Amino acid sequence: MSESRLFWSFHFVYNIALKSVLLHLIFLLLVVSLYGNITYNVCMLLGFKTKLKLNNKQRTQLAQHAGVARHAWNWGLGLTKQILDQNQANPEDKIKFPSAIDLHKWLVALVKPENPWYYESSKCAPQFALRQLREAWNRCFKKTAKAPKFKKKGRNDSFTLDGTIKVVDRFKIQVPKIGILRTYERLPQGYKPKNVTISRKADSWFISYKLEVESKPTTKTVARVGVDLGVKTLAYLSTGIVFEGTKAYKGYEKRLSRLQWLNRNKVINSNNWKKAQIKIAKLHAKIANIRKDTLHKLTTYLAKNHGEIVIEDLNVSGLLKNGKLAKAIADMGFYEFRRQLEYKCQLYGSKLIIADRFFPSSKTCSNCGWHNPDLKLSDRWFFCVGCGSFIERDWNASINLSRWSHRQAQACG
Repeated sequence: MSESRLFWSFHFVYNIALKSVLLHLIFLLLVVSLYGNITYNVCMLLGFKTKLKLNNKQRTQLAQHAGVARHAWNWGLGLTKQILDQNQANPEDKIKFPSAIDLHKWLVALVKPENPWYYESSKCAPQFALRQLREAWNRCFKKTAKAPKFKKKGRNDSFTLDGTIKVVDRFKIQVPKIGILRTYERLPQGYKPKNVTISRKADSWFISYKLEVESKPTTKTVARVGVDLGVKTLAYLSTGIVFEGTKAYKGYEKRLSRLQWLNRNKVINSNNWKKAQIKIAKLHAKIANIRKDTLHKLTTYLAKNHGEIVIEDLNVSGLLKNGKLAKAIADMGFYEFRRQLEYKCQLYGSKLIIADRFFPSSKTCSNCGWHNPDLKLSDRWFFCVGCGSFIERDWNASINLSRWSHRQAQACG
């Protein structure tokens, strides 16, 4: 009787366990069927930069912080160069190359007591300057960049702060030592920046910091598009849409030349010379802003409306060595176009494909694949001997890019 009860109790427990396993499997299948097609948003870091609305006192404070950061950079750069020269002259008795922490300790012990104006600014400004200097040397040692250079007053003035940073209002942000700064543009709410970078361009000051945002995939109207960049037209899409370049520098070149010509005989560092320098810097900033605005509109349109975007791997630094076309190529901003497109494709859920640098997109017929090795840069139309098609050169290149694949690249190679 006891064995029978034991059997039935075991059979009862076994049935309950089996049913629970089946229920869990059914639940998992329902979850997969309901949520299997959901695309999860990816978190990414985006930079936010806006112009500051300052009074004279705040302008002086920002200039002091930039001066302290510049002085710390130049002091650290001079010291590290002496160490490198010493190690090169005495390879058997080398001095350990200092880290950013070592440089800051030496700065506090040696430089600050002799320069009391250091204490009028935040300690973060020289600290971050030395940290950035050490990162610049690391890139130089890895041979990914050239050696850092000494900074000059009035050129790329900037400094970084961290600590008590708070977005007080839609148009106010609080930073250490300086206090509350007003902005012209609304600040993103709900974010607490870890550090901010304040920089000057012409006579305007800007504040920038990083935001962690989620990607926003959009509905794509075109599955795949090829984009051919050029000097005559900024971008020619395989869909037939053409984006004309603003050619901002070309439009303001005469005005810029006139301002520089008027400034040729002024005494350097005089008041009139400084006023003229600000006018020239403002015009340069205007040209850069027009170029960036055009590129932002183009890259946003591409990333939002196209699933896959194929562009060429252009050697921009090599193209700029062409003396006749360097000015026109720089005026288009090819490198900035690719930089913006890379993060916007990630933001809007598109895929960026970089075609091979040696892929003959312009010299290949998009209809039959015939290759014309004698095509010149001055030939704006492509005539195919094989099939007789007659098509605009840039449009033909963009169509070839839209059909680009790794197999095609290997076949061409």
